[in-house]
Amino acid sequence: METLRLAIAQINCTVGDLIGNTQKICDYIKRALEMEVDLLVFPEMAIPGYPPEDLLHKPHFIQDNLDYLQKVIRHTGDITVAVGFIDKKDDKIYNAVSIIHMNSICGVYHKVNLPNYSVFDEVRYFSSGSSYPIFIIKGINVGFNICEDIWKLNGPTKIESQTGNANLIVNISASPYHMEKWKSRINILKKQAINNSVIVVYANMVGGQDELVFDGHSMIFDQEGNLIKQGKQFKEELIITDLEIKKPKLSFLKKLKNFRIERIIISKTPSSRKKYPAPETEYIPLDTHEEVYNALILGTKDYVLKNNFKKVIIGLSGGIDSALTCVVAVDALGCENVLGVFMPSLFSSIESHNDARKLANNLNIKLTIIPIQKIFISYLSTLKKEFKDFPFGIAEENIQARIRGNILMALSNKFGYLVLTTGNKSEASVGYATLYGDTAGGFAVIKDVPKTLIYDLLEYRNKKAEFPIIPKNILTKEPTAELRENQKDRDSLPPYSSLDPILKLYVEEDKSFDEIISKGFDKEMVLNITNMVDKNEYKRRQSPPGVKVTPKIFGKDRRMPITNKYKLKYD
Repeated sequence: METLRLAIAQINCTVGDLIGNTQKICDYIKRALEMEVDLLVFPEMAIPGYPPEDLLHKPHFIQDNLDYLQKVIRHTGDITVAVGFIDKKDDKIYNAVSIIHMNSICGVYHKVNLPNYSVFDEVRYFSSGSSYPIFIIKGINVGFNICEDIWKLNGPTKIESQTGNANLIVNISASPYHMEKWKSRINILKKQAINNSVIVVYANMVGGQDELVFDGHSMIFDQEGNLIKQGKQFKEELIITDLEIKKPKLSFLKKLKNFRIERIIISKTPSSRKKYPAPETEYIPLDTHEEVYNALILGTKDYVLKNNFKKVIIGLSGGIDSALTCVVAVDALGCENVLGVFMPSLFSSIESHNDARKLANNLNIKLTIIPIQKIFISYLSTLKKEFKDFPFGIAEENIQARIRGNILMALSNKFGYLVLTTGNKSEASVGYATLYGDTAGGFAVIKDVPKTLIYDLLEYRNKKAEFPIIPKNILTKEPTAELRENQKDRDSLPPYSSLDPILKLYVEEDKSFDEIISKGFDKEMVLNITNMVDKNEYKRRQSPPGVKVTPKIFGKDRRMPITNKYKLKYD
């Protein structure tokens, strides 16, 4: 039995911040050296950040990333460090991990399986690797692979462990979050450990990057598939453990038709120096609502701060959508950095005014009240000739929403605040939103949160607080846009209890008409909902980014053509 002290640097990287990312990597190397670590591993693309997208088309970006790799190399000393970067060979670029020891690169692994689905576009940029180096570290045979590689049961992990005789597999990853994705990760990592009788180390990134959130939750499984260590979700940390590894297998060099195994010796001698005990870390599992809520906080905080904003502005309506957006913003940025604006019209109720004020008081944020009635009357007066003989309708409703959007953007321009929009996934799906009105802003916090889930998240947040910070009336009153007399959401939409499950089937699971109605939904309702989804792609295409929390967010995940005549088949 051999022992290897391994550390996972679960860090928050920013795309393009080569200086900041490199400094953070060097800081964690220093910490690992102090903790007598043998092998320190960083996430996928730790130096350039992930995903760099079309920055990868810039040759100078690739070269700068390589230059900063050299800075990391100079800080390694006698610790072995595995760090993700962009490699370049013969005019091809690779998603790569560099294995560094004693201030020099010992070897490089190139990612073999390039994901090209969902939010991933790696085939657009990278070439696939074809070599499988096995590194001897303190007498232990270690194989490395990257993110998608671990998801292939007959892929690099099997090759490295069964052909390359690796005792330890290290997978560095930048795996985006969605609800309960950790269950799928545990399933595949456990299978890989058991099937290949190998210890599996999964080192995942943490942090927000545009619409994506990386949730960390790095894990280590032993040869029997037991989960022996895991990192926190949504938090940076250095996870240290002493791995007890069964007698190493014999390493050998073997060439096969489609791949190449090579052995790289860093240190044959097992670690013999007695070390002080590795620090204990406590893992506290999150339930689903806490998990989603923390994802919203991290995604919002990183989007705002990484894009150099300090304060945000939110249109508070007294409803649940703006309430959730506001409380997430306060938890992410602090109450002093959130401004609420209540913009009443002729159709705004006293109840809504009171609810917005109570929420602002409970959250200790500043609330500004800017009535829009005079501006609305001015619009109607200006359009009096054109609107003559037409009844009050959607045009007049949307004017109010656009006035509010214009006011929020004016305040944003004047004071440098970022506008957070308040639309949810249910409304965005069916186009129940005003283009250039309530969709106007810089970041859509709850863009991927269905209406029914919003209630659950607010209930969770109230239970977490010392007192119900979201007023009860906000949670119990019937949803309304208050853009005309006695308006209710149910006037235009099915009940959210039916709408959300249908949207999940159609938008996230791509089910057919027959498959959806087989779940017991009314045919006419399904037809109306799917038609609304299809005809409102143009609105969604113009909406700001938001935090991905479901398996399929509008935008990168779901890329439907705007001009599209295809319709569901139905009887």
